[in-house]
Amino acid sequence: MAINKNHEFEELGGVKCAIVEKNASKERVAFLKDLLETNDFEVVVVPSPPPKTAAAPKPAAPADPNAPVQPPIETPPPPPPPETFTVGVTNLAFNPTNAIFGRLLRTKDGHIVTQAYWYQKESSSHDEIPYYEKKL
Repeated sequence: MAINKNHEFEELGGVKCAIVEKNASKERVAFLKDLLETNDFEVVVVPSPPPKTAAAPKPAAPADPNAPVQPPIETPPPPPPPETFTVGVTNLAFNPTNAIFGRLLRTKDGHIVTQAYWYQKESSSHDEIPYYEKKL
C-alpha cells in the first residue's frame, strides 16, 4: 500500500511493480517504455480495467393507469472506452516525481529528462540548468 498518492504499488502481470502511470495511451506507453528501458528499468505494461459505468435508469411508471403506454426511447450504445494501459517498473524504489526533479533520468542522447520532456510538451530535453538555479 502506498504512503501517498505519488508512490503507488500494484501487481501487474503477476509482478509487484511501482506504478509509473495509469490510463496511458499506446503512444504514451511507447514513449515511457523506451525512456525507462534506456535508464535500465524493467518495464511492465498491462491493459487498464475499463471504467465503471452507471446502470441505466428505469422508466418511471405513468401516474394515470389509463394513459397510453409509450414505447421506450432507444438510445444508441455508448462508444467503447479508449484502450488504455497501466505502466509500472519492477524497481519498487522508483518514483516518477523524484526521478524527474532529482534529475535521475537521461534521454538516449545523454540529456537530463525535464518535466516538460516527461509530459511530452517538448520534443527534446536540453535543460541542463536546474530550475532552482535559473535567473528570472
